[in-house]
Amino acid sequence: MSLSKKVLMVCLFAVLACGMIFAGGKKEEPAATAEENTYDGADGISTVGPDSGAKMEMWTFVDLHAQFYAEMLNKWNANHPDKQIQITFVNYPYADMHNKMTMAVQTGKGAPDLCDIEIGQFPNFMKGVVPFVEMNKYVEPYKNEIVPARLDIYGKDGKYYGMPTHVGATTMFYNDELLSSYGIDYRTIKTWDDFEKAGLKLKEASGGTVYITSVDTGGTDWLWLAMSEYGEDWTNVNGKANIELDSVKKMIKMQQKWLDEGIAIVSPDGHVDLEAGFANITAGKIAAFPKAMWYMSRFLNYMPDMAGKIAITACPVFEQGQPRSVGIGGTGTVVSNQSKNPELAAEFISWAKLSYEGNVKIWEILGFDTCNTTIWSDPKITGDTTNKYIAFFRTNPFEALNEIKNEIGKIGVTSMSPVINEQVNLNVLVNCLESNADVDEELAAAQAEIDLEQ
Repeated sequence: MSLSKKVLMVCLFAVLACGMIFAGGKKEEPAATAEENTYDGADGISTVGPDSGAKMEMWTFVDLHAQFYAEMLNKWNANHPDKQIQITFVNYPYADMHNKMTMAVQTGKGAPDLCDIEIGQFPNFMKGVVPFVEMNKYVEPYKNEIVPARLDIYGKDGKYYGMPTHVGATTMFYNDELLSSYGIDYRTIKTWDDFEKAGLKLKEASGGTVYITSVDTGGTDWLWLAMSEYGEDWTNVNGKANIELDSVKKMIKMQQKWLDEGIAIVSPDGHVDLEAGFANITAGKIAAFPKAMWYMSRFLNYMPDMAGKIAITACPVFEQGQPRSVGIGGTGTVVSNQSKNPELAAEFISWAKLSYEGNVKIWEILGFDTCNTTIWSDPKITGDTTNKYIAFFRTNPFEALNEIKNEIGKIGVTSMSPVINEQVNLNVLVNCLESNADVDEELAAAQAEIDLEQ
């Protein structure tokens, strides 16, 4: 690979990683009472909790996550006078934190008690002896309420090591106002064939000025969705990678057809989660796209003029009856085996991340689709029209979640994932979607490169 491509790849993965994790919008810090400490991480460091509490340190790479943990810590301390905790939160840049954690694990010293690990980095810590505390017994009280795949993805050999932050369920975002103006009802779109027909109608009605969607060369979300619909995965249980899957071929060839028909365009900058993508959506140039539900915050933060225009619903499928979603992105919070208070740390973080109380705050503060599904059917939450996310969209996000509740697939994230992403994003998708290269040949060439790494 050329030097310029390597530099591009580093930048791309940094953007995509941040895209998966910076999903929550800004929120005012929790109000202080006489018994509480507020989070004040202006310098990246903040200590919350009484001096008499068990002293812990926690690393994260998203400031808003630390604010959430601080609020949950205050609630914990208020309800557990015999288990008081004081946590010093340290917020590092993404790469710096994961590199620092890797070094602490390798040397056996310097790790914090608690740490957020991004999903793409998690497999790096699962090799050999796992350096984190197993948390099965702390998960047990909440297990029946949690989306199973979100626990499994931070586990190994049936043991849970990371507490999930969100589901990342993929849904379709339809500009219902735009589609309706051209006589198209998104609710009639059930399959990708229906989607194509809607695109052709939109092209004719708009005179070719509006496209049904844009296809990505800088991200694999569409391919993950296709794999989930067919029950495939390009890494097996042993971590061996095989990208020459029928589902992957079907999706890319279908997208090539859309481009040929003039009903889709290639996403500017590679995907919809950058400024050019936001501009395309705001300008009404594209009418729909699949994205994980954490993308809701992008509308509030970067596309406020789209309020009241966007409907959220299940994704189309190749064949009726296939699952209509896949979980994308995430952060698993771990307890280091170097912690001096591992049991207390594990009990606290499992409660903060899995309990009803914790998931209410995850929804309210971070705007994530919660792993605890009791939230999805709680009318106090789902019917709160003052909530900024519920108020923004034309449909209630929880209606979509409940519709696909049992259809959210999981694609494995392994040590081979960076190699796969490199080949698929820089070669396969670029060549196939920008230059209409032969899909089978491009996948075979990429597979040969991947095989050299495994």
